[in-house]
Amino acid sequence: MEYLATLNPAQRAAVEQIKGPVMIIAGAGSGKTRVLTYRIVHMLRSGADSFQILALTFTNKAAKEMRHRIMEAAGSEGRNVWMGTFHSIFARILRSESERLGYPKNFTIYDTDDCKSLIKSILNDSKLDDKVYKPSSILSRISSAKNNLITADEYLQNGELTEQDISSGKPKFSHIFKVYQERCFRAGAMDFDDLLVNTFRLFHFHPAVLHRYQHQFKYIMVDEFQDTNHAQYMILKKLAAVHENIAVVGDDAQSIYAFRGANIRNILGFQKDYADVKIFKLEQNYRSTQNIVNAASSIIEKNKDQIAKQVWTDNETGEKIRVLRALTDNEEGKMVASSIFQDKMNDQLHHKDFAILYRTNAQSRSMEEALRKINIPYKIYGGLSFYQRKEVKDLLAYYRMVINPHDEEALKRIINYPTRGIGKTTLEKMMLEANERQQSLWTFMDTAREKGIKLQGPVEDFVLMIKSFQTLLNRNAYDVAMHIAKQSGLLKALYEDKTIEGIARYENTEELLNGIKEFSIEDLVDEDGVVKTRTLDEFMADVALLTNDDKDKNQDQDHVSLMTIHSAKGLEYKYVYVVGLEENLFPSQLSLNSRQELEEERRLFYVAITRAMKKLTISFATSRFKFGNIINSEPSRFLQEIDPKYLQFDSLFGSRGSQQSYGRDEIPRSGTMTGLPKKVLTLQKTAPKPAMPINPDFVADDTSGLKVGDNVMHQRFGGGAVALLEGIGDNKKATIDFIEHGRKVLVLKFAKLQIK
Repeated sequence: MEYLATLNPAQRAAVEQIKGPVMIIAGAGSGKTRVLTYRIVHMLRSGADSFQILALTFTNKAAKEMRHRIMEAAGSEGRNVWMGTFHSIFARILRSESERLGYPKNFTIYDTDDCKSLIKSILNDSKLDDKVYKPSSILSRISSAKNNLITADEYLQNGELTEQDISSGKPKFSHIFKVYQERCFRAGAMDFDDLLVNTFRLFHFHPAVLHRYQHQFKYIMVDEFQDTNHAQYMILKKLAAVHENIAVVGDDAQSIYAFRGANIRNILGFQKDYADVKIFKLEQNYRSTQNIVNAASSIIEKNKDQIAKQVWTDNETGEKIRVLRALTDNEEGKMVASSIFQDKMNDQLHHKDFAILYRTNAQSRSMEEALRKINIPYKIYGGLSFYQRKEVKDLLAYYRMVINPHDEEALKRIINYPTRGIGKTTLEKMMLEANERQQSLWTFMDTAREKGIKLQGPVEDFVLMIKSFQTLLNRNAYDVAMHIAKQSGLLKALYEDKTIEGIARYENTEELLNGIKEFSIEDLVDEDGVVKTRTLDEFMADVALLTNDDKDKNQDQDHVSLMTIHSAKGLEYKYVYVVGLEENLFPSQLSLNSRQELEEERRLFYVAITRAMKKLTISFATSRFKFGNIINSEPSRFLQEIDPKYLQFDSLFGSRGSQQSYGRDEIPRSGTMTGLPKKVLTLQKTAPKPAMPINPDFVADDTSGLKVGDNVMHQRFGGGAVALLEGIGDNKKATIDFIEHGRKVLVLKFAKLQIK
């Protein structure tokens, strides 16, 4: 039994205990996969029948990796183990037993697109508005009901649930649910949630079938048990009722999928269901440095609902966790990109050694743009690059169309989005007529009236809308962009979708507008250093280069990994950056309604921290743009909860862009965007006067040490006071309130100032 010699005492004890109920609490980086693998190997070496072992995982990748390791250690016998995801194993059972429930053996499994298509058909047949009953939202609620083993008939009879639907403006939901289930059944189809529901129904209504599988699966193992939902656990309890040789492996501190239906009570309450359970705690971390492990422990200990454990490591002490403070999210991106560049050069690393983790997908924009500017290759995991996301491309298509109305691809993309009653047939007919006249589609639409061609009312309205947008193109890029987003109806359509996916799409659109706002105020200056108006066509020219970079990327090259923290679970990187540690962002504003929600956010932060092996950096911004307004940001409470002895506070802002340190006590407890100094507030409010003539003898001072509140003199605008400083190095800008010319934003590299 040479494999046992490679395990530490806690791991070995968990592997050797193959009888009775077992709970293995596997802390981050504690060698969980090795324990799972060797436990099955030990069963086989101890004489267990491979066909009687059931091992359930949450991903096909995990199942494939485990099977490979088992076969390496135990030979071909490992091939016979029933191993796979919950859905794949239950689908396998249902293929043999589905006729008992009235389904054909060759039943179809509907994917998400199939389900949404069916819901759209039901809405159409029932004459229900798909803007009220959004298919994605309906499917999400149906899924939630099924994960709690609530059938369509039971839902209809549940007064509390139907009352919720009435109060949310969807009184017909129960009707849609019932018809949806009937249509699936008639089509001989199950969705993914039906694979769980129907397995439970099979075991509940057919005791003989349950009896057979209870005796077939003498040994049951469940990976990532903290992620199981109610339906999955109820099926497991039925299957394990005879032998009770059930081993669950997981970490309550990494339960982060409540939004998918995961129920942390399954792991917290397991001991109540199995009073004689043997608990093994894998507390030695093999992944991270002592500082990272200890900092993570100091965070998670703040949670009330948890299984007590003391994670530790024999690894090196390692560097303290670096905390970066930026003025804006764009500056945050630049700081992170610069830090990655420096660490890679100094420590001779590869790009693949680095990961940037964020709470929401929308945060990737500032990181992507900063990495691109210094040519650091990257890849978005679990999603698309920011400018490739549908909602972003939709809004950009509006901007392309307004700037160049002959852009046919953009026109086809937006002409009926949001829905305005211009169908596919109408569009194809107009395209055919335009081609016959050798005109662009826009020219045909625009000149149809004067040529006596009658177009549908919605088409004429669309043409007028685009023309109205074009009259604004010489204005500030952000003002035009926001006007188009609102008046096109796109922003409203996205806002009304309250599903998890819908909220993410809305956040991405908001982030695009934030990016345009920052673009519209930065770095285009005249000879006096005054920031000039930046237009939408200039922004779109920049975006064209960015999106072209996406197409030119070699996805196989060495790259930095970018992803949400949810996508990072189970992964590890030498150097990790956790960005956006601000209140209402992380923890999310949507997760502050109860202690349970806040504790899940804290577990999410714990997961983020424990992805790091060698070095961890946390960053936050003191302000962010939100629909064109600078919003002061409050540093996350989670920063306050880390034991300060594990932290190093840095800022990349200072004279000549050099690094300066700041103390823990300097972390602002509330928004700290520097306001106007008192001496500025007392300045006389007068109308701006013409700029004074240039003084040929005017000599500018070195402004590298300029501070907020300093009085300055400009050769054209006269005296004023510094209200705000932003940026670093060549990008450093000053907002100055001039006595006679009002507030102006100047790039210090170009501005000529004397400090008084």
